[in-house]
Amino acid sequence: MTVLTQTLAGVQFDESEVANRKDECLRELRRAKEFLWHGSVHTALQVLDDLTWDVDTEGEAAQSFHKRLEEFIGYITANTAAIPNYADRRRHGEPIATGYTESAVNQVVSKRMVKKQQMRWTQRGAQTLLQVRARVLNRQLRQDFERWHPQLRQSEVPQRFAA
Repeated sequence: MTVLTQTLAGVQFDESEVANRKDECLRELRRAKEFLWHGSVHTALQVLDDLTWDVDTEGEAAQSFHKRLEEFIGYITANTAAIPNYADRRRHGEPIATGYTESAVNQVVSKRMVKKQQMRWTQRGAQTLLQVRARVLNRQLRQDFERWHPQLRQSEVPQRFAA
């Protein structure tokens, strides 16, 4: 959204409409961001789609804006199911950002992926490890094992091993 806003700032509008039209387009971008924040992905997509008609395609900045807007719409469309309602998460005290987690994962993985490391991981091995670790953190690994091995039940596990 920041890149779209910055790109839109460079778009030239007709002199008679410059202030009004550019401000209106910026407001529409903010509206789309609010809809995404509240998990209203389809409404945000509609606002962004309408915005493609509000900005002419003449000029380098306008073409750049349209290209980036189309890429953003494509990204949102492809990830619709994964976009949460951040406002609801915040109200319930749930995490809304994953940057710190991603940074930690990148540091750990990149350290093991470098060629100078004695025990180097393959890409497949690193991906598998991260998937298992995510299942553990989400408390889903035990359910996976119980699904794969129905004989494994909570009551059969000694208390010290129960999660």
